[in-house]
Amino acid sequence: MNNIYLVGFMATGKTAVAKVLSKRLNLKLVDMDRAIEKKEKMPIREIFRIKGEPYFRELEKELVLRLAREGGCVVACGGGVFTDPDNIERMKQSGTVICLTSTPETILKRASANADRPLLNVADPKKKIEDLLEKRRPFYVQAHHTIDCDALSVEESAEAVMRVLTLR
Repeated sequence: MNNIYLVGFMATGKTAVAKVLSKRLNLKLVDMDRAIEKKEKMPIREIFRIKGEPYFRELEKELVLRLAREGGCVVACGGGVFTDPDNIERMKQSGTVICLTSTPETILKRASANADRPLLNVADPKKKIEDLLEKRRPFYVQAHHTIDCDALSVEESAEAVMRVLTLR
């Protein structure tokens, strides 16, 4: 079976929705960020601090390649994994890519509750979110489907994903 990739900006609900979907569909759950932390034996913020973002992006690329070969997974992708053309191609060929979206305000509210957001450790995080969303928009629109999860609960978001999966 092909993978289901949930992509989008941080704090849009990818991991929470992936957990619900993996249970409903009886598929293996892979949270890319947790898988990388486990492999590297350190939190992402430390990977960024010690080894840098390019190193982290390379780890993501290796994981996408492995997951594309495996199949049968619901994958909660890191927020930036879908900005690499090789990742985009592999993911689209090996599964259904669904982009979850939310407004910058909602993202900031959700992300503020989590200190493990290295890209938001800046003076004006809302501006950083807006800038990154704008930069990533051309990539995110390449997903097979987009779901606005801003006003949806995790369960409602999972239902919306289930609906688009039946359309493919």
